Amino acid sequence: MRDQAEELRMRMLQSQNKLGRSIAVVSGKGGVGKSNFSTNFTTTLSGIGKKVVLIDMDIGMGNVHILLGKTTPSNLKDYLVGEKTIEEVLFEGPNNLQYISGGSGLSGVMEWTEEMFSRLIQAFEYLQKNYDYIVFDMGAGATSQALDLLVSVDDIIVISTAEPTSITDAYSMMKYIYYKDPDKNFFLLCNRAFSEEEGIDTTSRLELAMSRFLSKEVFVLGTLPEDPVVRKSVKEQVPFSILYPNAEITKKMKQIVNRFTDYKLEEEPTSKQSKFISRLKSLFSGRA
Repeated sequence: MRDQAEELRMRMLQSQNKLGRSIAVVSGKGGVGKSNFSTNFTTTLSGIGKKVVLIDMDIGMGNVHILLGKTTPSNLKDYLVGEKTIEEVLFEGPNNLQYISGGSGLSGVMEWTEEMFSRLIQAFEYLQKNYDYIVFDMGAGATSQALDLLVSVDDIIVISTAEPTSITDAYSMMKYIYYKDPDKNFFLLCNRAFSEEEGIDTTSRLELAMSRFLSKEVFVLGTLPEDPVVRKSVKEQVPFSILYPNAEITKKMKQIVNRFTDYKLEEEPTSKQSKFISRLKSLFSGRA
C-alpha cells in the first residue's frame, strides 16, 4: 500500500510539473484554410477537456476572433507594448477555449525591442505553466520573428491542399525548419480534399519527399474534405465543429485530434526544462 501511495504521489507531482506543448500551425501559402483549421482544432481539443490557448500570429491581419464570433477590446499588441497584462488579453471562446487576438495594428510594433522580447518570453512561460497546449496560428508571411518561433516550438502542424503549388510550398517550409532543427516533430494534414484518395495522395507525396530527400519521418494526421458547412460556419462566425456536430468534416476533425493526442512523444516538457523557452531566449537575444 505504501508503494502504491508513493507512486500515486509521484504521478501527481509529475503531472503538476508538466508544461504545455507549443504547437505552430503553418502552411506554405495562404488560402489553404489554416486559420479555420486552427479554430476548429483547438475548440475540439478543449471540448475533450484539454486546457488550450490559441494565439493569432497573423501579423496585422488576424482573423481568429472573427472566426470565433468574438470582439476583443485588447490584443497581443497591447500586451507587447506594456499597456495590458497577459491576463487582460486572454479571452474565452467556445468550449472553454482561451485565445489571444493578433490585432489589426500589430505590424506597427514589429521593431522589436529588448523589453518586447522579455514580455513575450514572460507570456509564453506563464502560458506553458497554465495550459496543456499553446497553439500558434501563424501568418502566411515569413518574418524573422515568425521563423524564430517556428524553430522554437515543440510541434509543427503543416496544412496543405492537393494543389501542386501548395504541396511544393509545404515541403519547402518543412525543409527550412528541418535544417534549423532536424529533431522537430512534423504533423501533416491535407485540407479541402475532394476525396479521401486525393488527401491520402497529397500527404503521401509530402511524406515520401521528407523521407527520400531529408531522411525525416513525419506523422500524418489525416484529411479534411471540401465541405459546404465550412463556408456556412464562417458566415455564422461559429466553428463548424460546434455549429455542425454531426457533419462529416466534424467527425474527421475529431479523428485528427485523437490521432494528435494519442501520438506518443519521446520527451514531455517539464517545469525544470523547456526547450521552447530556452530556444526562444537564444534566438531572440540575437535580434534584440
